[in-house]
Amino acid sequence: MELTVIGHWGGYPRAGEASSGYLLTHRGVHLLIDCGSAVLSKLQNYIDPEDLDAIVLSHYHADHTADIGVVQHALYVGKFTNQYNRTLPIYGHDLDKEGFGQLTYKDVTKGIVYRAGETVHIGPFYIDFLKTRHPVPCFAMRIEANGKALVFTGDTSYFEELASFAHKADLLLCESNFYQGMDGTAAGHMTSEEAGKVAHAAGVDKLILTHLPHFGELSRLKKEAAEQFGGTVQLASEGLIIRIE
Repeated sequence: MELTVIGHWGGYPRAGEASSGYLLTHRGVHLLIDCGSAVLSKLQNYIDPEDLDAIVLSHYHADHTADIGVVQHALYVGKFTNQYNRTLPIYGHDLDKEGFGQLTYKDVTKGIVYRAGETVHIGPFYIDFLKTRHPVPCFAMRIEANGKALVFTGDTSYFEELASFAHKADLLLCESNFYQGMDGTAAGHMTSEEAGKVAHAAGVDKLILTHLPHFGELSRLKKEAAEQFGGTVQLASEGLIIRIE
């Protein structure tokens, strides 16, 4: 598997960049995880939107879904300019009926429900879901292919079940919207220290911190997470490519 970070900011994108969006590719299948603000613009540096095989959304906050509408419009335009004739599946939970209802558009996209306890199969990918602790319903994802595992926390405050869900994953893509010593519980976000604790308890190979804050010195996040986790720690950045092999 190959993961490309399209966007990694929490809340809103920094100028010229994007909020949550990650492109996972394996055996020619392109899966977009989350589709936040400016993700479509940045995605086109790597693939055309018409080359997407599926999108899976953690939840319906705008920093994770803002570009769904423009993806739908791009595919609709493609019907007339490029003879696009597919229906793109967009996977989301149905605990927010209004949010889920936005995933189907004409005949170019179709919303498909996922649920915790059920495995979704998309091409070579097998995806399981864990409900997280966030002000709105949100789900972490464990994506497996070819014997390798990527876990994406989505948005969440710390809870112990995250470690068992991420057990022995090759890569943990973990939100870190706060710094050590802060309390993200009410906001539904984790600190760098908590991300490191999850990675350590899960025994993952590599930790990537994402959903980054717009305040403070970001290098602190990496240092604070590394105090809890002895493996490789990196900060997500636009264009970061990680091969999971």
